[in-house]
Amino acid sequence: MGIPIRRRSDRQGGTAFDLRRTTFGFALLALVLAGGGLALRAAWRSAGRHPVVAVLLAALVLVAAFVVLRRRRRARRVAETVTDAAYGIVDAGLAELDAAEEARAEAREEGRARDRAAPPEAAEPVDHAELDPYAFEEAVAALCRRDGCADAEVVGGAGDLGADVLATTPDGRRLVVQCKRYGPGNRVGSQDLQRFGGTCYAVHEADVALVVSTGGFTEPALDYAEQCAILCYGPEELAAWSEGTAPPPWEAAAEVAAEQDARLSGP
Repeated sequence: MGIPIRRRSDRQGGTAFDLRRTTFGFALLALVLAGGGLALRAAWRSAGRHPVVAVLLAALVLVAAFVVLRRRRRARRVAETVTDAAYGIVDAGLAELDAAEEARAEAREEGRARDRAAPPEAAEPVDHAELDPYAFEEAVAALCRRDGCADAEVVGGAGDLGADVLATTPDGRRLVVQCKRYGPGNRVGSQDLQRFGGTCYAVHEADVALVVSTGGFTEPALDYAEQCAILCYGPEELAAWSEGTAPPPWEAAAEVAAEQDARLSGP
């Protein structure tokens, strides 16, 4: 986009007021006027005695005035020509800058389009069981942000009522995640799922409820989760999600819901 340049007229410009320069100018003008007056007085007296000399002096004054006026007009034309050329150069430079900026913007948009079209690269495997509980929650929130939940944040702590990570899925659903960083011999039981089931929908208004555990789940816990539509991600599901070989949980939930609807509506 070009930057409009407002050309200033000859009457608008000007330098800042300077007392010393102004005083000097008035003094010089006074000297010129005084000298001019004396010269005119002498010329007038001389004209009374020598008419030919007076005529010559008048002719010289007219010629000098004509030359000064002509030079001023020529100088004005030259100044206008130079000014127009300068504005033309500035306008051309601004046009080149605009074209370069547009080219950079198009290149950035093409790069974003390529990134969106390219399949997600598999992430480096992470041993989530080696993380401390807070780092595990941060890792799960980072996975959500990686897969499109830009507002995913860790909210776990005292009084969290079972919610460790809150996010909004790319299609606008509210995601509530509980993170259980357990050892291999410690699995999430049905009581843990019941406590989470009592708050994830009623308190946190979840559209997608997810429990992620590094130790897995007991069978009663999985049964309860299925009844309450709670997703359970154990070590295998978490590793596949982290490495990019499986879709994010909210996409898997949508696929399961679609299959259930198809079964219910079938013959």
